[in-house]
Amino acid sequence: LQLVESGGGLVQPGGSLRLSCATSGSTLEEYATGWHRQAPGKEREAVACISSSGRSTNYVDSVKGRFTISRDNAKNTVYLQMNSLKSEDTAVYYCNAFVVPNNYWGQGTQVTVSS
Repeated sequence: LQLVESGGGLVQPGGSLRLSCATSGSTLEEYATGWHRQAPGKEREAVACISSSGRSTNYVDSVKGRFTISRDNAKNTVYLQMNSLKSEDTAVYYCNAFVVPNNYWGQGTQVTVSS
């Protein structure tokens, strides 16, 4: 399974971005998927995840109410809608897809929140 993230960029505080993760090489519906981020000097942290069916989601507390993860299995794509962005959301965002024992990662997309 290959994953390619897109949609990152520079945005002002309070703005919005939508990240996309396009997958290929296997059927996405077999995998749970998630978004993670890594800020400079910090460890990578899980931001949001969604079950293979899309019926179950989870978020880290710091993004609850602001970020929404979704997926379109027909398009083999996972999304992360990010609203009310803050400077502390600045990081490289990575998409992953996992089903035991496999865990696949994309190359990441930079999100910078700055005025």
